[in-house]
Amino acid sequence: MRRFFIWSALAALIGLLLAGGGYWAYWTFYARFQPVTVSRDAAEIQRLLDAAAWVGSGGGAEPVWLIGYRDSAPLQRYEVEEGPKLRAAGADLRIIVFARPDQDGAKMSTAAERATVAELWITRDWELYQRWTATPGRNWTAAGLPSADGDLTRASVVAAGREFARRLSGHLRKSGVRRAYPLILWRDREGYLKACACDDARSWAFIRDDLGAPDQIGSVEPSGPPPLNYPLDGTAPEAPPVLAYPALPPLPGEGDPVDTGGATSETGPPAAAPRPRPTTPATPRAAPAPQRQDDTTFY
Repeated sequence: MRRFFIWSALAALIGLLLAGGGYWAYWTFYARFQPVTVSRDAAEIQRLLDAAAWVGSGGGAEPVWLIGYRDSAPLQRYEVEEGPKLRAAGADLRIIVFARPDQDGAKMSTAAERATVAELWITRDWELYQRWTATPGRNWTAAGLPSADGDLTRASVVAAGREFARRLSGHLRKSGVRRAYPLILWRDREGYLKACACDDARSWAFIRDDLGAPDQIGSVEPSGPPPLNYPLDGTAPEAPPVLAYPALPPLPGEGDPVDTGGATSETGPPAAAPRPRPTTPATPRAAPAPQRQDDTTFY
């Protein structure tokens, strides 16, 4: 009986370890990348999204909000790689950018970035956004744009963008969404608001599944020979035309007259040509061994 309890406890311990390891693997490699269904403050979040100034190319029926800042590498990568896929599925990608506030006295944004953010919030100029993102951040000077630092109105617009990002992340935190950029929000087929802190590319497939977006844009041309085109009536396809084999020139020596040694058709068949001798040299004979001579000389 004691041995039975020992083995039962050991089996229970192994089962707990396997269950714990399985849950850890499920959370680490799958669950933590899933989007979160917003369960709290959904109405306040929607009002924030509607009041914010976004830019986009338009044309889609399903709005998808993409929030981030200019120097966010995941934001730029997501827009380049996933933006065309979402638009192909009928999504209206609405991009909201803000300038990060200072942190511990360190400037987290440049004057050119703040001027551009203020201009985008005021004008919603999609072409300006495209020129801005197509230019490396260190080379962007915001030439021709009014400065946001010396203008009270534009400075308040920059501050409004920062306040929008702060309040949005605060509401999303109540539903378990961590603060990471880009923040992506959309509504699924049932109309529920979903959110994703999509700084990891392993989260992007869930958004495509929700919106019915393709995994790839464009078709891949098949490799190898093309298939036969069978007629629609079920008959066999026509055989390809047979090309005539080209006439090759005669080889050197072919067709030249053969010396028959004076024999003609009247005296008999022509003599056969002599066979050439092999060119391989014969095996040389071994030299005879020298005869041994005795040291004694006979006279």
